[in-house]
Amino acid sequence: MLAAALGAALAFTAPTALAGTAPVSPSGTAVPSAPAKAPAAAPTSQSATWAAGTRAYLVITAPGDSSAVRSAVAANGGSVFSYYDAIGVIVAHSTSGTFASTMRGVTGVQKVGATRTSDVPADAYNPALPANPAQSTTPTGEPVRADMSQIKADQAWAVNPGSASVKVGILDTGVDDQHQDLAPNFNAADSVSCAYGKPDTRVGAWRDVDTHGTHVAGTVAAAKNGKGVVGVAPGVKISSVRIAEPSSTLFFAENTVCGFMWAGDHGFKVTNNSYYTDPWQFNCPDNLDQAAIIEGVKRAQEYAEGKGSLQVAAAGNEDYDLAHKTTDSASPNDSTPVTRTITNACMDIPTELPGVVTVAANGTGVTKASFSNYGQGVIDVAAPGSNVYSTAPGGGYSTKSGTSMATPHVVGVAALIASANPGITPAQIRDKLAVQANDVACPSDSRCTGTTANNGFFGEGQVDALKAVGATPPAGKYFENLGDFAINDNATVESPITVSGVTGNAPATLKVGVDIKHTYIGDLKVDLVAPDGTVYTLHNHTGSGTDNIAQTYTVNASSEVANGVWKLRVNDNASQDTGKIDAWNLTF
Repeated sequence: MLAAALGAALAFTAPTALAGTAPVSPSGTAVPSAPAKAPAAAPTSQSATWAAGTRAYLVITAPGDSSAVRSAVAANGGSVFSYYDAIGVIVAHSTSGTFASTMRGVTGVQKVGATRTSDVPADAYNPALPANPAQSTTPTGEPVRADMSQIKADQAWAVNPGSASVKVGILDTGVDDQHQDLAPNFNAADSVSCAYGKPDTRVGAWRDVDTHGTHVAGTVAAAKNGKGVVGVAPGVKISSVRIAEPSSTLFFAENTVCGFMWAGDHGFKVTNNSYYTDPWQFNCPDNLDQAAIIEGVKRAQEYAEGKGSLQVAAAGNEDYDLAHKTTDSASPNDSTPVTRTITNACMDIPTELPGVVTVAANGTGVTKASFSNYGQGVIDVAAPGSNVYSTAPGGGYSTKSGTSMATPHVVGVAALIASANPGITPAQIRDKLAVQANDVACPSDSRCTGTTANNGFFGEGQVDALKAVGATPPAGKYFENLGDFAINDNATVESPITVSGVTGNAPATLKVGVDIKHTYIGDLKVDLVAPDGTVYTLHNHTGSGTDNIAQTYTVNASSEVANGVWKLRVNDNASQDTGKIDAWNLTF
């Protein structure tokens, strides 16, 4: 996640609370954050309407005409910065320490809450445009990354790379729209800055004030153009909705409200939310300020969903059990965090809001990433989130880890589902993500509770891009092993698949799908071993210095009984180059 939510997958110098969504190091440990920042001093050229001590508030009223409540804001020492009558949410500013308590007594006002514990920056009144970085030359060649093959995105591209009519919103730190790997799919017409809680439609206002949003965007939809990387859904369109504020890179509630409203009004089929709503890692309904934050963001999410938009969000990077909350020591992250006791009534938003898909991160293969938050009944699905290579501002590339990196994989799969099913609703996309996910059993870890079909580490399982585009193998005839098996020098390794429920013998056209990651495949001999020990050679030291085997072989196995343990045997008979069996499957 970013900002506080970036903590879920960010890598910038942000307040300590970012740990929940900020990126983590390649080793899986959280990237150290800067100490919590004191409110920045106002620039000397501050707007005449800005004053020290200005704080932001959500004023909640009934949806519809809010003019009477807006007048009350002005009469009680405040000013209206923006408002959303469709959901009854007003963003107000005031320097009065009694503004919230006074407004709570106004007729028609349902809730009022401060959205931050620091001053609103003067930049809110005259926002500076983010930098438009010079672009380096994007390298040619776009080898398939491990994260893409892990969710079968590389196989899905050949079936349906995604439709240009499907729009995805990247609610984040912004996106470098000039990047050669993003520009072909970038939709500037629907991009905006929602920093401070009001749409800024100036050209470039949507650009990245960090690196996080550009990285997320590449995982969703980097173009399949022979350069750099390929996104999960390289045929869809992406728009940037910058909700992070410059300098702090925090995502306050009014920014998220603005982003969701924009998503609903601009036809985004899916939004990526790799952040939590600052400054509170968890918002508790028994706190008057936080109750208003929950209600305001919840209404905006419901509005977006009602307009056809599905929100997908990062679970966070603290290795925290979201189903058994006890303490929050990261909040508020815009001033001085304190440790407080909390309960499950307190919510990580937007990820724990009803209707939002909550994403956990897998490590290498289908393990739980060490940093990923978890929780039975909270996690919906999982996706790769460790050492993900993607786009960086200025035409570059970088590797990041976090649930922020897992989330765009799920968003890409959701976009493929929408591409294959025009007119599909958010609820239907949610259902398909769950049904199509590949079950992942709990490891030997007492913290993981639930069943193989649905548990606290992986939810419904790891998402599957190939199933998303309609390439679902016949029920009962498809078997796979997604586990990683190391291929060492001068050694032999076997990966088993147990076949059951298939009547009679295997077919004369048995399909053997092989995904091996190994440099210099001329070192390798690859065999299919039948249950009775019969060996069928698939690959025999060909390919010389070519890297990786991603191929489906056809084997005449009609003399073999189908049921039993089949094995993929790989022999490496040379030194220097090593690798792994990443996955393999049988289709009868």
